[in-house]
Amino acid sequence: MNRFEIQQMLDGVRASLKKANEKLNAMYMDSKTTIEARNEQVNVVKDLEERERGIAARLKKFDEEAAAKLEEQNKGLGNTQEDKIVNAKAELIRSVMAGKEVGQTVRAALGDSSSLGDGGKILPSTFATEILTEPVETNPLRGISTFTQITNLEVPKIDFTLDDDEFIEDGETAKEMKASASKITFERHEFKVFADVTDTILLGTNTNLVETINKKLEGGLAKKEKKVAFAESDTTAMSFYHKSDSSNYDIKAIKGKDLYSAITDALADLEDDYVANASIVMSRADYNKMIKELANGSSTLYSAQPQQVLGVPVVFCNLAKIPVVGDFRFSHFNYDLQMIYDRDKNVKTGMNSFVLTAWIDHKIKMKSAFRLAEVTPS
Repeated sequence: MNRFEIQQMLDGVRASLKKANEKLNAMYMDSKTTIEARNEQVNVVKDLEERERGIAARLKKFDEEAAAKLEEQNKGLGNTQEDKIVNAKAELIRSVMAGKEVGQTVRAALGDSSSLGDGGKILPSTFATEILTEPVETNPLRGISTFTQITNLEVPKIDFTLDDDEFIEDGETAKEMKASASKITFERHEFKVFADVTDTILLGTNTNLVETINKKLEGGLAKKEKKVAFAESDTTAMSFYHKSDSSNYDIKAIKGKDLYSAITDALADLEDDYVANASIVMSRADYNKMIKELANGSSTLYSAQPQQVLGVPVVFCNLAKIPVVGDFRFSHFNYDLQMIYDRDKNVKTGMNSFVLTAWIDHKIKMKSAFRLAEVTPS
């Protein structure tokens, strides 16, 4: 008999005991009942109480034995908690690549002993959290955008309202709030990350195996985040460069005769609340070109920090072909809580891969919080 069956039996006895006690209480209140009938009901209650104690003891023993067994199994994963997690991750990867079911001991060590007991392929939370929060190939937006991992996430566009906002009649924010819904619902856009695994890595140390796979998965997620946010062709609403029609960007574009003018004019066009937390995301190549033009032979600007030159923090991203200026708190990435693992043949490399399936969405919660800095030479 497994734990579920014992628990069901205990729940059934407790329900019967509750009814028996209620019946006995009613009999005491009823003057028409006899002593014999009441004594008989008392015996029924005592019998159920004894059965409840016995089954509860069995359940407690079952849990204690299971805990002891798990503790004994965990000894093989290492002495420290860190060792156990690393070794459990290595065992999970090797099991997946060998086409074997991941053992319950490994699942338990990674924090999902209950939810993953059915043989499913949901990536354990310990594994998922680490690859989301510790990317090796960095996404520069991670330091300024909002990141969450919540299923079916809904958020307000802005975090505050005013009782009397009639004085806000103009401005991009007011127009946007009037023209669109005040609540944002995140969607699920599926993508896969392939981490190629060689036999050398599989046969190597647990630490090296886990580090190698982690780096590839982390880098894949970060690369996807940048790609959706700065897509220029086949764009979706996840991109800063998306166009609802063929000519105009969804985000307001500010044009200047050179990059410096376009960026500073874009900053000046933002509303005050956004400027207070504004950053500029641009490519390093564009910044270097701008400095050369501004320096005009002088070396002074080359030693200045980008923030000193442009007035707000500058974040470099090679995919930002058009500088994006604004309050990046309104750039929000959300991952679905579940990630699925599997193995597959990577047709590009011909190697077997540890495959991660994830779901992401990037919402620009307030387009009025951003400007694009475009150069239109005269």
